[in-house]
This record gives sequence, C-alpha cells and structure tokens, in this order.
Amino acid sequence: MLAAAAGALLVVLAAVIGALIQRANGSLHVNVPPLYASWFWHLGPGTPAALAVAVLVVAYGPPLADRLPWRRLVLTGWAASLAWTWSLALVDGWQTGVARRLTTEYEYLTVIRRFDDLGPALRDFTSHILNTAPDHWPAHVAGHPPAAVLTFVGLDRIGLGGGAWAGAWCITVGASAAAAVLVALRALTDEPTARRAAPFLALAPAAVWVGTSADGYFAAVAAWSSALLALAATRRARHPAAAALAAGLLLGLTCYLSYGLTLIAPIAAAVLLLARTARPLPLLAAGVAAVAAVFTLAGFDWWEGYRLLVERYYQGAAAVRPYAYWVWGNLACTVLITGLATAAGLRRVLATAPTAVRQLRARTLPATGRAGVGPLHRPVDRLVILVLAALLALLVADLSGMSKAETERIWLPFAVWLLPACALLPAARHRHWLTAQAVLAMGVNHLLYTGW
Repeated sequence: MLAAAAGALLVVLAAVIGALIQRANGSLHVNVPPLYASWFWHLGPGTPAALAVAVLVVAYGPPLADRLPWRRLVLTGWAASLAWTWSLALVDGWQTGVARRLTTEYEYLTVIRRFDDLGPALRDFTSHILNTAPDHWPAHVAGHPPAAVLTFVGLDRIGLGGGAWAGAWCITVGASAAAAVLVALRALTDEPTARRAAPFLALAPAAVWVGTSADGYFAAVAAWSSALLALAATRRARHPAAAALAAGLLLGLTCYLSYGLTLIAPIAAAVLLLARTARPLPLLAAGVAAVAAVFTLAGFDWWEGYRLLVERYYQGAAAVRPYAYWVWGNLACTVLITGLATAAGLRRVLATAPTAVRQLRARTLPATGRAGVGPLHRPVDRLVILVLAALLALLVADLSGMSKAETERIWLPFAVWLLPACALLPAARHRHWLTAQAVLAMGVNHLLYTGW
C-alpha cells in the first residue's frame, strides 16, 4: 500500500509541478502534465462495454486463470485484452477513437502515396527526416525506421487502407502482447506464476494507449520476439530452431519499427540468462541480420537514420522540454500506464532482487532437470530477473534524454513486462488490485482526451 501510495504521489507531483512549469513558460508542450492530453470529461459508446469488461475480469478473472486449460487461458487473455482495449478506444467514439487516430498530420497514413514506388522511397527515406529537408516526413514517420510506415503501406496494398483498418490492426495486434507475455512467463518461471499474472495483463491501464497507437503494435511484435526466444531457449517449442529464427526475425523487425526498441536487448538477454543457454543465439542473430540485410540492400541506412533522428528530435519541442522535469515525470507516466498494482508489485520485485541476483550469479547451483529451469530454483526469483531487465531498459531510455514526454505510448513495449510484477501480490487481494487498475484506466479515458 505504501508503494502504491508513493506511485500516486509521484503522479500528483508530476501533475502539479508540471502544470506550474507549463503555465510559467510553456516549455513542457503538454496540456495535462505529465500526459500528452487535454481535459475533456466525456462518455461514449465504449463506456458500458468497458465497465462490463472490467467487472467481468475483476469478478471472474482470477478463478478462470486458475482453472482454464493453458491454451484456452492464453486465447482468453488475448480476447479479454482485446475487448478491454476496443472498449476504451470506443469511449471516444468510432471516428475519434479509432478511425481518425492514425490519419492526423503527424501520423503514418498521410504519406502512404509517397510509397507507391518502394525502391526510391526507401533509398531517399533519410533525405526527408530533418525538418529543414524538402518534403520532410511527418513527426512519426521521421521518428521511426521505415518498417513502421511500411506496415500501413502493406495494409493499403492488400485493400485494407484508411484509418479504420490501421486502427483495427494496431488494436488487434497490440492486444496480443498479453498472450505473448503469458507464454514467456510460463516458459521462464512456471505455470502458476503466469496464471496469477494473466488478469493483470488483460486489464492493463496501458490499453488506453494501445487503442489507438502504432506503439501498441510495436509492443506486441517485441513481446512475441521475446516469447518465441523463451520457447526456443527452454526447448518448450516443438521446433526450437524455428522458434529461435522467428524470434530473430521479429527482433529485427522490432529494431526497424522503432530505433528505441533496440533497448529490448536486456529483456532478450534475461531470457537467455534464465534459460542458462546460448543455443538460440546463432539463429536469433541470423534472423536479425536477415531483416537488416533486406532494408540495407533496399537502400535504408539504419545508423544514418538514427543520427538524423537525433538531430530532428532537437529541432522540435525536445529542444525546450526540460530534461530535469521529464527524467522523473516520465516515471509518473509509467505509473499511469502500468497502474498502482504494478507499483506495489515492483516493491516486492526490488525487495527480492538481491536474493535473485545472487542466485543468478551462483553458477554452482544444481539444476532441477525440468525444462525451463536454470540456475534459479524459485519461480519468484526468475520473475524478478525478468521484470528487472524490463525496468533496466526503461531506465536507460529515460536517462538517454530521447524520451522527453509522450512515454505513455513510447514505453508500451517495456511496460508490458512490468505488469507481471502483479503476480507477486497476495492472491486474496487480486480483485482489489484489479479494481484499482480498472478505475485508473476508466478515469483517464473518461476525464481526458488523450493524444493516442
């Protein structure tokens, strides 16, 4: 409770101090610090649906997570996350909440026609990143490698063009991150731990920003990469080699969806450490290299793109957004996307961390012989290492200075790996914590008009 209260206090401080800074000089460039949002109390067609999903998950989520057959639980978790995300998106209505989200002047769909000829578009991609360049890309296109915009170009090419299909894609794929994390948890910890985490993954406050932003889609791609790597490393997959290669391909795609998602590396490293094997590394590297080779041969230079992005970043609002505020204000955003239950769970993660790290380093510990169990005997220790890796990635992103504001969407790929910390909360209190998660998400979505 103290940890949850500390999380709430951090949000309040970020809101109050941020409002004072914004009123004084406007340097934060957000209307409702620390979120990119505006005050707008409203109801919508998604309101009753979101309320119904929340009640059902709170009431029946924990017992169903205990007794459903595993495969059905994974599918049910995805379905519940999907229903929750769609409901919250539709609080803003179909047009505002879904169909027009990715068609604004900053978004990907405004430049689809410029990719009618893919070859020249990719070869000249970096020439349009800077604000001073002729026909410079909109902010989100310039801020990401080309795989992000090519996703929507691909949808358009197969007849699924326009904002409605783009929004539906991001929500449907983005919600699958809950299933991916469940699969990884079972492989790396144990099934009871994954089951305890399932309702919290389904009812995550992060769903407010998964529907509708491309970063929700990025989060799912990154999550499935780690999940497949976990299956390959623990040899739970029927064909571990295929799983390792697929993990590499998705990891490569992740790096070409967002420059910042190279920071998924600590989570991938934690997977291999927990499985106590480097066996999947050659195929993982081959998959990453294959994706990189395709884009490089097509004419896109990832390193040049990143260099120009840094320059473009400081041509805009980032040049005046104060690092001294956002370096901790971003953490308040993290509380809002992961919820007070995660703040409480992280307290238990940090309390257990010294023991878990010591056991990880103690290579003389005997293995149990069961698939998926390496140097750590207790599933709780293994969960702690995984969550610590996600926390490390998030903190590096924070300290880099390349995440000043808007991290409620940018950090979704890291946030989904913090949510499993809720599995460490007392089972008897899971319904209380789930209620807190739902109230937070409903409150944000009904009191604010979020930028995504």
